[in-house]
Amino acid sequence: MKNKIVIGTRGSKLALWQAEWIRSELEKRNPGLVIELNKIKTTGDKILDVPLAKVGGKGLFVKEIEEALLNGGADLAVHSMKDVPTDFPGGLHLSVICEREDPRDAFIAGQNGTGKAKSFAGLPRGAVIGTSSLRRSCQLLHVRPDLRIEQLRGNLDTRLRKLDEGQFDAIILAAAGVKRLGWAQRITEVIPPEVSLPAIGQGAVGVECRKDDPFINALIAPLDHPETSVCVRAERALLKRLEGGCQVPIAAYARLVDGRMVMEGLVGSVAGDRIIRDRIEGSPSEPESLGIRLAEVLLSRGAKKILDEVYAKDIPPVNGNISS
Repeated sequence: MKNKIVIGTRGSKLALWQAEWIRSELEKRNPGLVIELNKIKTTGDKILDVPLAKVGGKGLFVKEIEEALLNGGADLAVHSMKDVPTDFPGGLHLSVICEREDPRDAFIAGQNGTGKAKSFAGLPRGAVIGTSSLRRSCQLLHVRPDLRIEQLRGNLDTRLRKLDEGQFDAIILAAAGVKRLGWAQRITEVIPPEVSLPAIGQGAVGVECRKDDPFINALIAPLDHPETSVCVRAERALLKRLEGGCQVPIAAYARLVDGRMVMEGLVGSVAGDRIIRDRIEGSPSEPESLGIRLAEVLLSRGAKKILDEVYAKDIPPVNGNISS
């Protein structure tokens, strides 16, 4: 039995919070186990001045960490599930999905010339919104085509600093990350899924490891949250069927209601002028099948046309990367 393990993680405040939380949970269950963090700078962390859609998508946030798993530099890796591609390198798998935090998007208003907006709907015409997510901008422009969307990259504290400097009238972030870092008081409004459907896996933390390491797989198994796991698996199945990348706005949110899985999904145009959205429900015993069925519904209703148009004129999709 090992008495020391290494967790691979990105070095951002949020990534370290997640890795430290996993370490704490494992230490509580395994007294005497020594757990170290291996902070790894990924390609996605290094490229901050180019939209993710132009450089290959969110797989860039896990590639180097997966290499560490394969070469023995880490025993397990902790990820935000919305950053995890649907396909894994040979020998690796997603072993655990932990309990989900709030999956919704957070609207955070800045102080502008007309005063702080009290809600997304209360933004003045032509307001400047900061987000790097095509999914978010598509849905917000669909409701408010008068808004100006500008790129916002960097860690959460960097994004909040840019807002406070007056570069934006408001920014949109994942509520889960804001809450986990203790900044919930900064949230002006949590945007309902009816307005901004969340990213696939948003709010959930996943643990990746080697398939052939029975010790690690058994060690982390108690951290899996069955309800979150089936919901995120359904969302990821939809994404995989759509072969979605960061070049296309794609969203999905599954939840359990009275023992049934209720799932919504959408595909939209980058400009937000077209959104194909639908809903499905069924048994949570076959989450992947449910996600695929919803993807087929979206494709049949016009999502295929949107996907084909984007990929015909843009860079090829990176299969399985998630549009946040």
